[in-house]
Amino acid sequence: MSFGAQIAWDDTVLPFQLDGCDIRGRVARLDTALERLLSGHDYPMAVEAMVAEAALLTAMIGQTIKLRWRLSLQVRGDGPLRLIATDYYAPETEGAAARIRAYASFDADRLDAQSPGFPQIGKGYFAILIDQGTDMAPYQGITPIAGASLSDCAEAYFDQSEQLPTRFALSLGRSSLRGGAEAWRAGGVMLQHMPQAAGASPRERDSISEDWARANLLLDTVEALELVGPKIQPPELLLRLFHEENPRVFDPQAVHFGCSCSEDKVRQSLSIYSAKDIATMTTPEGTVTADCQFCGAHYVMDPATLGFEANSNDT
Repeated sequence: MSFGAQIAWDDTVLPFQLDGCDIRGRVARLDTALERLLSGHDYPMAVEAMVAEAALLTAMIGQTIKLRWRLSLQVRGDGPLRLIATDYYAPETEGAAARIRAYASFDADRLDAQSPGFPQIGKGYFAILIDQGTDMAPYQGITPIAGASLSDCAEAYFDQSEQLPTRFALSLGRSSLRGGAEAWRAGGVMLQHMPQAAGASPRERDSISEDWARANLLLDTVEALELVGPKIQPPELLLRLFHEENPRVFDPQAVHFGCSCSEDKVRQSLSIYSAKDIATMTTPEGTVTADCQFCGAHYVMDPATLGFEANSNDT
């Protein structure tokens, strides 16, 4: 793909509702946020594609939740692609951007970099974790790896754990502005049926089922370039797909790359260790180092300032 200019609606999630039926959804496009997320790692193409897909799903799912802090998506398997982990952080203030980060862990000796990534996850699980902050218990939902993609796993998760029929249509890949370097882009549409009203009559249930089936058929007509390209912006795409269902859009949510790591958090995580334990972590150069798996930040600290037996508060 080659595009001539930076595209409007990049790095946004657009909420919408189909007023003609009880269906809500999201349209997402990730560009700079996705490139920033991946540029700190040297992943093979197969792994990059899986991380990009997971980040796109996380951005759409995270925006559907009344979130106070963080939604995480985790995929773990017994294959060479062992782990994909993403975090979506709610905006800290009204009008601010949400933040997203992600990373993957894989066995380079076993991974086939030229083959699709999803089969290389193997058997495992797909999980959504919602953490609303220190005053609320975290929620965790887990379903087995299913289908042929991460979007299939997400659909199975919502069907089994939340009893909410959900569909995703995604497009992602490397593209370039005219004359520029290649970078990752991703776009997608999420459809989700609202919970069925208690006491609905058989006729009403049939109508609800027909509405959902029709929306899925319409979503099947979307083309890959419509999801990521410059010619059709998200509101226009919704009108093309669902004009008879009366799509209504809400304010878009900006999504930026952002990591929550800091030296203070690293120090806090090490505060449970004794001086003896800290000594085993100390390098021959006399320092303790830590790297953030999400953003690649590198921290170098004086061991004397670490652990519950620290004899100095200097940082």
